Amino acid sequence: MDAFSEMNALSESDFSISESVKSYPTFASMGLKDNLLKGIYAYGFEKPSLIQQKTIKQIIHGRDVIAQAQSGTGKTATFSIGTLQNILPEIRQIQVLILAPTRELAVQIHHVISSLSDYLSVRCVVCCGGRNNTIQMARELDKGVHVVVGTPGRVLELLRQGNIRLGKLRSLVLDEADEMLNRGLRDQLEEIYRRLPSHISSDNKTSLDCQIVIVSATMPTEHLELFRNFTSNPVRVLVPKDELTLAGLQQFYIDVGSEEWKFEALNDLFSSVCVSQTVVFVNTRRKVEWLASQLAREGFTVAAAHGDLDQTQRESVMKQFRSGECRILISSDMWARGIDVQTVGLVVNFDLPMNNISEYLHRIGRSARFGRTGLAVSFIANAEERKQLLEICNYYQIAIPPAPARLDKMLVTNNSVQESPKTVNQLSKSNASDSHLHQIVKQSRHKKRKHKKKNKKRMNIVN
Repeated sequence: MDAFSEMNALSESDFSISESVKSYPTFASMGLKDNLLKGIYAYGFEKPSLIQQKTIKQIIHGRDVIAQAQSGTGKTATFSIGTLQNILPEIRQIQVLILAPTRELAVQIHHVISSLSDYLSVRCVVCCGGRNNTIQMARELDKGVHVVVGTPGRVLELLRQGNIRLGKLRSLVLDEADEMLNRGLRDQLEEIYRRLPSHISSDNKTSLDCQIVIVSATMPTEHLELFRNFTSNPVRVLVPKDELTLAGLQQFYIDVGSEEWKFEALNDLFSSVCVSQTVVFVNTRRKVEWLASQLAREGFTVAAAHGDLDQTQRESVMKQFRSGECRILISSDMWARGIDVQTVGLVVNFDLPMNNISEYLHRIGRSARFGRTGLAVSFIANAEERKQLLEICNYYQIAIPPAPARLDKMLVTNNSVQESPKTVNQLSKSNASDSHLHQIVKQSRHKKRKHKKKNKKRMNIVN
């Protein structure tokens, strides 16, 4: 069975739905256009995930939707399929506008839309900072497009210049809506909202002429209240916070004891676990470059991704990683939501996210995509990181155990680890003797003791 058909990792009871909503167990039962179905099957989908079963038809019916579900459950395909079904190809004007917080995510959405609409006469363009220039984008838009995907800043600029016209808009989609607010984009979103087509109803109230679809992996209460104000009688499909820990993804930590031993622990991890592709997250641009350089010296094929790369460089990095030309991607949080590569089997938090706990979810969600099995391993080296790991456990109400002796087996099965997971309180009492991997780290320290000063100097460069 294709892995795309196994995305239905969440059960019916995991969802909180604001009203009775019919489920559609197959794409064919949704009454989709034949050529859209061809695109869906060609992309690799066989069976809709649970959020797709519940939500796609609501979008097709023109309802406003607020949807929250974990990474890897098919949120992008949900709004893509729903909005593509409603497009009238003969009208070569913008009918769908999709906003994303980052260039990387906008490009990824554009890729999904273009693939799913491969057999449709639908034209989609991406508008975001750093990609071509405004004049080139304006020329593309003037040729007539049906779907625009972009970042709020660039879309608003093109709106103000009159290059983007929304008179025929049918759907506005806000993807990773919480992140757009976290990035201070509320004013831009509200101005775009005010420019949407509308009319005065019989009761003298302004009503929008398009639907609003809001999707995200996380949705804090304060954000949810704001988006309710954006929508009219929305269907709300929400997954409780404690369910957002990614079925099929095993999570562990390794206490390396000291910052200077993280690199050796990473080497040991790679030698004990065989995966197709890995994403390693660190917290600074300098450490991205440093770690990529160190791994390259060890003979690994590595790519580095951070916010200072220009668009051409970013696309080159992702092309290398998607094609398998490089098997390890070192990344900052800038890319935590824009990496959608199905073969990622391992995510390593070389550094834990220290400023935003929700980034932990988005990081580890790069693995176990579409129902596949994956691993997430976090390194902790000091009291601050131990405290942060406890905060993550408390926030999501989960227990993250120390790495077991045979991590490689975790990639073969979705079964739970046989050792008893540590509770949140026990976690703070754990030490380096908790697992076989910690013993490997100790052995590496002994073998490389004479290089300790050199290694410490290297780490000081990137602190």
